[in-house]
Amino acid sequence: MFAKAVRANGIRVVSQEMPDHRSVSLGIWVENGSRHESTTENGISHFIEHLLFKGTERRSAVQIAEEMDAIGGVLNAFTAKEHTCYYAKILDEDLPLAIDLLTDIFLHSVFDGDEIERERSVILQEISQAEDTPDDYIHDLFSLDFFKDHPLARPICGRAETVNSFRRQDFLNFFKSRYRPRRVVVAAAGHLRHEELVQAFNERLGSVRDSALDGQVNAQDGDVPEMQSGIFPHNKSLEQAHLCLGVSGVHQTHPQRYTAYVLNTLLGGGMSSRLFQEIREKRGKAYSVYSFSSSYKDVGYLGVYAGTSLEWVEEVVELILKELKELAAGDIKNEEIRRTQGQLVGSMML
Repeated sequence: MFAKAVRANGIRVVSQEMPDHRSVSLGIWVENGSRHESTTENGISHFIEHLLFKGTERRSAVQIAEEMDAIGGVLNAFTAKEHTCYYAKILDEDLPLAIDLLTDIFLHSVFDGDEIERERSVILQEISQAEDTPDDYIHDLFSLDFFKDHPLARPICGRAETVNSFRRQDFLNFFKSRYRPRRVVVAAAGHLRHEELVQAFNERLGSVRDSALDGQVNAQDGDVPEMQSGIFPHNKSLEQAHLCLGVSGVHQTHPQRYTAYVLNTLLGGGMSSRLFQEIREKRGKAYSVYSFSSSYKDVGYLGVYAGTSLEWVEEVVELILKELKELAAGDIKNEEIRRTQGQLVGSMML
């Protein structure tokens, strides 16, 4: 069973006790991502995520890495469109250290100037690597075209020009305005005691107070994006054509979100899926073909990716549209649904 506690300052602590395990997974989630950035701030959330591992008042970047490696644990983070997560996976006996490490980087990172410049170079390389990987980069281009001028359209890593423009005070100001207690969720699962977890985080984060800024709706956060339709070519000299085709989907709390999850898997979520069988196995027209879905707080989409030769693009698009039309017409067999449900349940349990 899940347990939840809300601290006086608004921080939420959610956990599931799993006494048969020897490990604990623990994360501090912040309701902040690239969606909450202005055009000139694009990429600053992702940059801050990197910087929080680069030294605190008590620990250097090397010490942060060494302390986690010494116990065989995992310490990492990721930034998404609407959230940033800092997480650890450790043995149950090392939970106090993980809590101390996560709260230390969360509260006491120093944003050292030399570390900022080193990490700037790393992130610019990350952007260049993504742009040189067409089967990944096509998803950034798809978002740019699908959501057009909305913040959801922009790449999480930002652009080279914005990343180069950030200065230390920009990070401090953005961090102060967005990393507020009422935007924080602590989530944990494994061999732990919920009440002890709540107490530990109350001791470390309970004194953090909100500012007046936290009650405001970010100007880049409030609008529901208008989804675009059309064909948007991006020319680059490559051996293959990479394409994404997408339609409107469901948002995070939509009552049909689990149905949509099954539908996406049935369409292109595995080797037995319709797209894989029809386009790769039966016709050999693509090495990689799959469907994908993304759900945000107020909007979502269902998409299909395929990488194929230039001469087969039209045929592959027609095959994708054929599968979508059949789904829209309700051409779904009960056996197909049962197989997809079994696939999802099995993968979750494993």
